[in-house]
Amino acid sequence: MAYTTIDDPEAYFQVKAYTGNNTTDTAITLDGDNDLQPDFVWIKCRSSANSSALFNSVVGDDYHLVSNTTAAQAGDGSYFKSFDSDGFTLGTGGQVNDSGDTYVAWCWKESATAGFDIISYTGDGSDRDLSHSLSASPEFIIIKQRSGTQDWSTQSTALGLANYVILNGTNASAGTSGALVDAVSSSTISVDDNAYVNENTSTYIGYLWRSVQGFSAMGKYTGNGNADGAFIYTGFRPAYIMIRDTGNAENWFLFDNKRDGYNVNKVLLYANTITADTTTGANQIDLLSNGFKCRSTDNGTNRSGATGFIYMAFAEAPFVNSNGVPCNAR
Repeated sequence: MAYTTIDDPEAYFQVKAYTGNNTTDTAITLDGDNDLQPDFVWIKCRSSANSSALFNSVVGDDYHLVSNTTAAQAGDGSYFKSFDSDGFTLGTGGQVNDSGDTYVAWCWKESATAGFDIISYTGDGSDRDLSHSLSASPEFIIIKQRSGTQDWSTQSTALGLANYVILNGTNASAGTSGALVDAVSSSTISVDDNAYVNENTSTYIGYLWRSVQGFSAMGKYTGNGNADGAFIYTGFRPAYIMIRDTGNAENWFLFDNKRDGYNVNKVLLYANTITADTTTGANQIDLLSNGFKCRSTDNGTNRSGATGFIYMAFAEAPFVNSNGVPCNAR
């Protein structure tokens, strides 16, 4: 039986916590045993209220977007200097490297093996197909207009492509007369003529993921409103989880294996706000050897009867590696 196709998830995804120093050319080295040159780095300040900053190697290290606003792409070489062989180098921008502030960086490597592709394109204002390199249908899609101020559109095949959710807001999921991405295949996604994803002459960036056994999982679950909450099987011990109750006005909850460092996770960050690390005092989730378990009555992660919780998770270690060796919960 094949338990995983990726024995070392750190070759494709890592979380890095660091402290800023406001010094240009600050090299941030990742902690994993395996070197990782990332292609997508999402940085969030933990100790001060500040926007996220998202960088990718396809557009280039001089440019960034923020996940909590509709702002167009900003070009400022002082923020991010380079994607390195085992991490990245920062400039002095306060969103990523203010002196004494603490930060977390979530780092992905673009790879068909690991089920992640970045696409950059110019809109033409008509229904069209866009190629990707996943060799399987994407399950989680995030698209942002780079040249304008449209919302971030997020779609999960688990929720159904007829619905989308805004990454930069708390709106419940919405449908369109024609879906933003209305079809996916092993080689293309089909985008509508909606300005969110395909306005004529506008430029866009798209992040596409698919589930990979033992490394990544995308899906949905139903909350029960109980501290003995839903268990979601992923097939690995998660390093990162993003959760959204799409049926209600809620934040995008972000969890990882570095900020708390132990169960139960209580420290919260959100994709759609500038809020710093929030320690609510309330349990949220456990990161387990084979998935995660909701440990809260919080509506944002475990609303009773809510059937539209979507999630995206990436591994710290597979539940069982290709040699049949199991991992432990932390």
